[in-house]
Amino acid sequence: MNNVNTHRYDIAQLGAPVLRQPAAEVEDILADECQQLITTMLLAVSQAGGVGIAAPQIHHSKRIFIMCSKPNARYPDAPLMEPTAIINPEVVSYSEEKVKDWEGCLSVPSMRGLVPRHTAITVKYLDQQGSEQHKTFHDFVARIFQHELDHLNGLTFIDQLESTQDLISESEWYKQFAKG
Repeated sequence: MNNVNTHRYDIAQLGAPVLRQPAAEVEDILADECQQLITTMLLAVSQAGGVGIAAPQIHHSKRIFIMCSKPNARYPDAPLMEPTAIINPEVVSYSEEKVKDWEGCLSVPSMRGLVPRHTAITVKYLDQQGSEQHKTFHDFVARIFQHELDHLNGLTFIDQLESTQDLISESEWYKQFAKG
């Protein structure tokens, strides 16, 4: 018997109404429905090869996202971190410094954007067990957090671009900027 999960998750694509509405707060983190959603999100982001995914991206308008930074073809220099469920997140403070860097999105396939983001953020959120966490994230992991938080607020990385000149096809990005 093969236990490999062959289910293909339906990732909401740009234009799907769920991506443009603010997500609802999670009331009961320990409820089976919430825990199952987190499990589904972990499987979906792993299957898609992403470094993060927000509940609206799998058609659930809830304030939950997964951060799971790891080196891959799209982000070869990404730091390795354990997949982490972030529930009802808030940014407590932002660094003054911002840096523009390339972002892609599972909901905006085949495109990359040069997006300005704060280089450090201090946040609070609830973890999968319902415990409040306070953390400071830097650089790429801070970028993931801000990108996924945008999804919970009905935004995509395209909304954060300073100019349409900062948008490029993924195939052209690989030709111009991919390492190796």
